Amino acid sequence: MFDTALRPLIDPALNRAGRVLAARGIGADAMTLAGLALGLIGAGLLACGAPGALALLPLLAGRLADGLDGAIARAGGGRDFGSDFGGHLDIACDFAIYGALPLAFAIRAPENALPAAFLLFSFYVNAASFLGFAVMAAKRGLHTQAQGKKALYYAAGLMEGAETIGFFILTCLWPACFPIAAWVFGALCLVTAIARLALSRHRFGPPAA
Repeated sequence: MFDTALRPLIDPALNRAGRVLAARGIGADAMTLAGLALGLIGAGLLACGAPGALALLPLLAGRLADGLDGAIARAGGGRDFGSDFGGHLDIACDFAIYGALPLAFAIRAPENALPAAFLLFSFYVNAASFLGFAVMAAKRGLHTQAQGKKALYYAAGLMEGAETIGFFILTCLWPACFPIAAWVFGALCLVTAIARLALSRHRFGPPAA
């Protein structure tokens, strides 16, 4: 929901940093994998019962790396922008982290298991709606830069990257609120998925008689 509004604010700084990193020989795919490693470290700390604020540090660093990899790619660092593999690697690492964090909360406290399972279910459905829309858009040659330059079509939704990061900041700082927050956030993810399916029917469905 907020990603489109935030892009003009954060992209200039990311692009400047991306040019500096690319000039120093740091590749986009390496930055993607660094972001994955940092995210998994944060999830591991959560699972082991470490203070949520401590786990939040590598998580946020990993999300910064996720923003920098595209900026490096646009600067020509390690892959041309739009590389199919680079885009695939980026989205796969994103979903790996988003799946690892609910799992970490479930390991951390048994009472988190059911809401974490519901949250993972909602992520699964939301991811299917997101990637399915991207496939259909690619078949029709559709493009958008509302979310910045991306390797695949990003269909906007109620719950996007900024909201997901905000959710994990909240639950890392106040782990006791995870169960109720997971139920609410998961429900909103399902609303997002349903809205994308409705948009898909409108854009890609049979023409009106």
